[in-house]
Order: sequence, then structure tokens, then C-alpha cells
Amino acid sequence: MSYYVYILTNKYNTVLYTGVTRDLIRRVYEHKTHADKDSFTAKYNICKLVYFEVTNDVNSAISREKQIKSWSRDRKTDLIFQQNPHWVDLYNRLLG
Repeated sequence: MSYYVYILTNKYNTVLYTGVTRDLIRRVYEHKTHADKDSFTAKYNICKLVYFEVTNDVNSAISREKQIKSWSRDRKTDLIFQQNPHWVDLYNRLLG
């Protein structure tokens, strides 16, 4: 089974959100549609997937999420630039 650690941002790339999930397509869709109207991502319109990584171990995924969340914005930005230098929304690529 795969687990995903992901980073989302808003239209202007000013706010970052890091999460972990078993179903990345479903989870990003929930963010994009503001399934939880009271959530942080809904409040700041965070729905652009700019980074993700995959692991087969749930504990590794949770640890990695916590690690990334503890980083400075600059370090998170560097991580995103390594995989996605133009900060394009990766969601459509997941869909095929």
C-alpha cells in the first residue's frame, strides 16, 4: 500500500500546507472542492498540489510529514523547486 506526503499552496504560492494520505487523488480533490468548509485549506484557498512523495510505510510517511512541517518556509520552497521548479499544479498529472 502506498502513502503520500504532499504540499499544497494557494494561487499566489504564499501559503503552504503539508499533509499525508493513503489516497492522494481523493485527498487533493477534497482540498480543491473545500469538502471541509472550516478547514485551514478552505480558509486560505489552498488547493494547488506542488509537491508529493510516496512511501510504502505509514510510519515513514507520518514521520516525513512531521519533518517537513517543522522546516522553515525556505527549506520547504527548496524541496518544491527540486521536483517542480515552476510550481505547476501536479493534480492533473495524477489523473493521467
